[in-house]
Parts: sequence; C-alpha cells; structure tokens
Amino acid sequence: MEHFLKLASGVDITPLLLAVKRRPDLWREDTHIRDYPQGPFKDVESIILRFPIKPETLKKKDLKKWDQHESVDYPPYALLPEARQLVNSLMTRVSGERLGRVVLNKLRPGGRIFAHEDSPEHASYYERFHIVLHSSPGVLFRAGEESVHMGTGEVWWFNNAINHEVINNSASERIHLIVDIKASK
Repeated sequence: MEHFLKLASGVDITPLLLAVKRRPDLWREDTHIRDYPQGPFKDVESIILRFPIKPETLKKKDLKKWDQHESVDYPPYALLPEARQLVNSLMTRVSGERLGRVVLNKLRPGGRIFAHEDSPEHASYYERFHIVLHSSPGVLFRAGEESVHMGTGEVWWFNNAINHEVINNSASERIHLIVDIKASK
C-alpha cells in the first residue's frame, strides 16, 4: 500500500514563503504543538492558522458541544492571506467539503519530528496534505516502510494514520503548510 501520493509540483509558494519570512514573530506566538506533553514536535516551530478550540479554554458547559473536528481561524490566518489562497486551491483540487487544521511547521536543520501516529479519530475523519514551502535534499519523510523527499513547490497527500516521522539531515529549515481536509466521497 502506498502511504504517499504526490498531487502537484511547481506550485507557486513564493508569496507565502516571503510573507512568513517577513513575520518571524508569528513562529513564537503559539507553542501549543511544540510544547504538547510527550509530543513528537520538540524541534518544530509552528504558526497555527486553523485549529480546534483548545478544550482547556472552554467552560464546562461548553465542553458538551465541543467538536474535535471543528477548526476555527486563528489570528495569523488573517495576517497571511497568501496561505488562504493555497488552501482554497487545494480544497478545490481534492473536492474538499470541510477544512480542518491548517498549520505551518518549521523543522530546524538537523531536527526531527519523532515517530508517531495521529489519533485514529482524526486520521479517519480528515485526509492530510502537505504543501512544501521549503525543503532541501536530506529531508526524509517516512510513513510505514516508505520514505520520500518532498521538494519545494510540491503538494503531497499522505496516510497520517500509520507511524510516521521526519528527519531533517540538511543544513536548512524544512517548512511545510499542513492542511487537513475532509473530501467528498
């Protein structure tokens, strides 16, 4: 079974990459993903564009209505309209009917995203896509027994329900726009 599928290459990621380079402060605004207890993302900085409301911020009466699959726009999404353009194009291309998490992840040179599987509830509901803003030879993404290098300007689908990890054996940052989409079947 293939765990990766390249959907596109040559995507113009320059507007978003420049916008992110102009706003380095956004990488430090929300450390929820990096600091998640026992999480695999200690070498990653993130800009959360869309994400579920964090349950710990809700009042007890509102927890009953909380939907783990419902994501809301976070303030950086409005500051980076270039991301919305890429996401909307991807939604159209894959016949998306519901948009979930949208996160920019930056993996430091020599860093890694440690092996993990996404929760079964999330991975069975949404499909995971990566839009590569920057990557260099030496960055390997493994899912199951399969490994790929995702190049700059490429768009990939991958099976995030199985064990996966990323190792950045390059001298530069790896920056991906990660998008969760529920596609019409």
